[in-house]
Amino acid sequence: MAAVYSREIDGRSLTLSASGWTYRDTFVLYDWETESLWYHLDGTDGLTCIGGFYKDQKLSEFASEFTRWNTWFQENPDSRFLHIE
Repeated sequence: MAAVYSREIDGRSLTLSASGWTYRDTFVLYDWETESLWYHLDGTDGLTCIGGFYKDQKLSEFASEFTRWNTWFQENPDSRFLHIE
């Protein structure tokens, strides 16, 4: 299951993207603001900064679930989405 993480820490929003590196078949993320590296460490909640300005601090993990659009929409009929071609 994919996880969803906050990108806010210390009152600032980080721009996260793939760093180009993987560890144990998982992407290591990079934030453009501080050039820090983020990874989900086994046995922990959230993303941990493994190198850079926020070393050893965490970004929170949000509750999430996989579902089909029609199932989601039945339970959340006011939902909207952006479709780009």
